[in-house]
Amino acid sequence: MKARKTVTTTLLGATALAVCGLMGAAQAADIGACLITKTDTNPFFVKMKEGASAKAEELGIELKTYAGKIDGDHESQVAAIETCIADGAKGILITASDTSSIVSAVTQARDAGLVVIALDTPLDPIDAADATFATDNFRAGELIGQWAASALGDEAANAKIAMLDLGVSQPTVGVLRDQGFLQGFGIDIKDPGKWGDEDDPRIVGNDVTAGNEEGGRKAMENLLAVDPMINVVYTINEPAAAGAYEALKAIGRESDVLIVSVDGGCPGVKNIADGVLGATSQQYPLDMAALGIEAIKKWAETGEAPMPTEGKAFFDTGVKLITDQPVDGVESIDSKMGMDLCWG
Repeated sequence: MKARKTVTTTLLGATALAVCGLMGAAQAADIGACLITKTDTNPFFVKMKEGASAKAEELGIELKTYAGKIDGDHESQVAAIETCIADGAKGILITASDTSSIVSAVTQARDAGLVVIALDTPLDPIDAADATFATDNFRAGELIGQWAASALGDEAANAKIAMLDLGVSQPTVGVLRDQGFLQGFGIDIKDPGKWGDEDDPRIVGNDVTAGNEEGGRKAMENLLAVDPMINVVYTINEPAAAGAYEALKAIGRESDVLIVSVDGGCPGVKNIADGVLGATSQQYPLDMAALGIEAIKKWAETGEAPMPTEGKAFFDTGVKLITDQPVDGVESIDSKMGMDLCWG
């Protein structure tokens, strides 16, 4: 009888565990999440979607994904937020195309009880979202600026710089990288909340790229028309950098202009190895998205929002400078190590 009692208890315990497990699975299945990216073609956002999808599957969360037609498609993002609210989602992860105009839609979502987490691109103001998981974009820009100035040495004083930015709406991610680059290069920034107001004669001009290759090519052509002797090119991201390189190649100047960027995708890291880019700052979109899904689950279960990194207004997901031409005083890894960490 004693042995039978033990078996019965064990079976009852197993049944209870099974029921609890089923209840847990049912609760997880009841958690809906949305990922809204700027586009679904940029490798950065492709990897972000991959990270969110994998983590959602692991945690049993229903994930729906949305994207703008192009970088800057604000209307599609607003429509996606409205759909997520209507669907009863518990949370939204968003990389906003227009970081200030999106705030009213984000406020609507938060008022409806959703947690809203900005990925990569802080909202303006940053506390319009419940949390932000992002690269320190100012630091990412600062690293490539420091590297470019050190690589040029004394000639940095005579640089002719093209600034290839993101969009005329000046989303925060573009402003932070631009201003970080200038500070790293040793150029005084004016209003750190916007680009284009600097008066340093080394800046040939600013143009916008929409974060894609064709936009980078056109912006580079425009600035070369202003000064064909540009010798330093800052780019908002690696697709824009690839376009800038093609514009320079078309006039035979691809080998004597220093191009720097931010992203760290596999095509960009390969361009470091091939000499197309001098340096790039690598960020980690898969981590951003996976952490965001975990945070939505926690919010749904406990009502607890994620906390920022100590001393910062956001959760810092890290950045590394990648170059095959290291300089003193700027910590970096080479393209081989970058390929081990890259995405896309």
